[in-house]
Amino acid sequence: MPRISVPAGSDPLMHVWTGAAPELSIPAAQFSAAVYEKSALPLREFEAARIRIAQINDCQLCLGWRSGRDAPARASEADLIDEEFYAQVGNANWNGFSEREVLAAEFAERFALDHLSMDDPFWVRLRSAFTDSEIVDLGLCVGMWVSQGRLNQILDVDGGCRVPSPEAPLTGG
Repeated sequence: MPRISVPAGSDPLMHVWTGAAPELSIPAAQFSAAVYEKSALPLREFEAARIRIAQINDCQLCLGWRSGRDAPARASEADLIDEEFYAQVGNANWNGFSEREVLAAEFAERFALDHLSMDDPFWVRLRSAFTDSEIVDLGLCVGMWVSQGRLNQILDVDGGCRVPSPEAPLTGG
């Protein structure tokens, strides 16, 4: 049950991201759309980080979302990821991940749970695999997923049945 008042007949998620505080929520939704439409990260790295944040946030919307399937800008890459990939996110020992995919998920986890643990050895590993531009891209994506996914979760508007169709605007984490 949403933790804010939602007008009768309105979808709680859509209300949060379009009606409750439009001066901030609409630009936030635009930022979300930019992450899905403009990130230069390869889809598997993008999804490794995104799903790790969804696991940490316990965001049902994000856990059910598949960027290659649900985000039109990424549809051409959809066949690069199967469900085993998603099931293994968080398991750095799975041999199906590339070094960059493991690092993307680890970056996301540290960002969300213990950003001060990003010590020099971690940065050496990260910078040996990613350019500065890619690190900033990854950080902006992860920051959006942490903030918007957690907002959906704490307001209790992240129901898994609300995964939008590809024609719907991208909102939330």
